[in-house]
Amino acid sequence: MENAYKPHLVTIESIRDETPDVRTLRLAFRDPEVAESFTFRAGQFAEYSVFGEGECVFCIASPPTRHGYVECSFKLMGKVTSALRDMEVGDVIGFRGPYGNWFPIEEFFGHNMLFIGGGIGMAPVRSILLNCLDLRDQFREITILNGARSVADIVYKEEVAEWQKRPDITCVCTVDPGGEDPSWTGEIGFIPTVLEKMAPSAEDTYAVLCGPPIMIKLTLQVLEKLGFPPERVYTTLENKMKCGFGKCGRCNVGPVYVCKDGPVFTAAQLQQLPPDF
Repeated sequence: MENAYKPHLVTIESIRDETPDVRTLRLAFRDPEVAESFTFRAGQFAEYSVFGEGECVFCIASPPTRHGYVECSFKLMGKVTSALRDMEVGDVIGFRGPYGNWFPIEEFFGHNMLFIGGGIGMAPVRSILLNCLDLRDQFREITILNGARSVADIVYKEEVAEWQKRPDITCVCTVDPGGEDPSWTGEIGFIPTVLEKMAPSAEDTYAVLCGPPIMIKLTLQVLEKLGFPPERVYTTLENKMKCGFGKCGRCNVGPVYVCKDGPVFTAAQLQQLPPDF
């Protein structure tokens, strides 16, 4: 049986700075057999290790429809992310996973999709979003709302610009009040406020959102006000995870361990958890 704790060796193929403190790495498996056989589902996460420094958990930010590599996006926050940020193209790190559950994309087929991402929370949204865009003919309308504190903090700027040019999707980008600059032509306002202004139809629509806990909480309230059934609203709580196996207890919320029972949950499931999720 394969050792679930043993990391695969991956080489950093490319590095892209998304914001002053968010970076995206494209990783390639060094073992050709692993590279050929590796599969995952959008929404799953992995542990990324810098040898001698430790490891940290992020979602897989690339979609399973694009083979030969995986991507992760991380925010500079502590010892391991600082060490990871010091790595260069060609360096080798550890990757173990995938772990956790995933977004049920087959359930989404034939329906409208609404994607909402705030800051680095756009990373797990990106995986399922790109998955859906790669299978565009399986969906009806696709709407994207991406928000950040300021123009400088918008994650995936280049992709957002591409999405806004596509005639087959609607993409809105917003920054918090005061976060705009003279060249900004997008929306100005907090994500829940802009979402309520957009007023997307809840009819035959699934929503996927991720961001800071307060943004998730307030956005869920707006979606409920707009008539979205809680069973059709999905989010991910990956910011609470650390070990990935339910051993450290950091992601324990009531009867749930996010890494073992999630990280993907419906709003209906969140309603059964303590209010401080």
